[in-house]
Amino acid sequence: MNENHAEKKTYREKTKVIQIGNRKIGGGNPILIQSMTNTKTEDVEATVAQILELEKAGCEIIRCAVPTMEAAKALAEIKKQIHIPLVADIHFDYKLAIAAMENGADKIRINPGNIGSIEKIKAVVDTAKEKNIPIRVGVNSGSLEKELVEKYHGVTAEGIVESALDKVRIIEELGYDNLVISIKSSDVMMCAKAHEILAEKTNYPLHVGITEAGTLWSGNIKSAVGLGIILNMGIGDTIRVSLTGAPLEEIKSAKRILKTLGLRKGGVEVVSCPTCGRTQIDLIGLANQVESMVQDIDLDIKVAVMGCVVNGPGEAKEADIGIAGGIGVGLLIKDGEIVKKVPEEELLPLLREELLNWNK
Repeated sequence: MNENHAEKKTYREKTKVIQIGNRKIGGGNPILIQSMTNTKTEDVEATVAQILELEKAGCEIIRCAVPTMEAAKALAEIKKQIHIPLVADIHFDYKLAIAAMENGADKIRINPGNIGSIEKIKAVVDTAKEKNIPIRVGVNSGSLEKELVEKYHGVTAEGIVESALDKVRIIEELGYDNLVISIKSSDVMMCAKAHEILAEKTNYPLHVGITEAGTLWSGNIKSAVGLGIILNMGIGDTIRVSLTGAPLEEIKSAKRILKTLGLRKGGVEVVSCPTCGRTQIDLIGLANQVESMVQDIDLDIKVAVMGCVVNGPGEAKEADIGIAGGIGVGLLIKDGEIVKKVPEEELLPLLREELLNWNK
């Protein structure tokens, strides 16, 4: 098992290096976090504001829907005001894909199967080739071709992979291989199996995600399980946590998944004890406040939030710094020892001050 695991870890290192704007993916480069705006792309001001907020949170590639020619043209102005690569998401209309590239898209996402005739696909590929813009070939299990569903007696991992590689082959035969592949399913285990099969068959970089994962609660669980399995097999060059919610939440979740798997350093890790009958403060509220408070602090340390002044210091020993609360009292803990006792209302500001001035 260990030998197989080590072998699978090489998938990410073997993928082809692709340049997307000012970033590189594949070939063992860091796994980049992606999200998608939920504003109207035509609304430049709102779209730029959201992207800048996502950048600040740690988003490294952003995708925008391009359903109209007005949206395609808006990309030119959006690009001037942001700092991360922009991917244009295109369905059906090949003219929108061409216009998006002409207006500065760093990458386009298409499914050649819904673009239309080979002449239309060729027109898109020719523009991408001229501008050296990567094409992300995206296939979702929900849009699997009827003949593949019949061939495999339903929607299967094998069918998804065959569909994706068929689309890749179309573009390769048009003389272009500046490609990224994305295969997605809302079925977590099918999605994981499909990525394992695909990683054996191609060396193109893979964008990984669990599509239609759901709400903040269920979507986070499905994404953490699915991405955890796939990434831990050594597969995946960019990721997106797809949530029915604010895009900002996708970035927070993606960062935590990568950090939990040991694939990214940096960022404060908050650990907290479960509530019990000894808890004498609003531990749930306090832990959530701490987690929000540390989002902008780029320290690779662990912070413990404990709800009991009796066991808290001992349980916080594995953390770099911790806090615990009692009735109206807050404790600051380092190395399992109480270093300061303050009124409860001063606990959060004290913790933030300690983190901002961290020099341990």
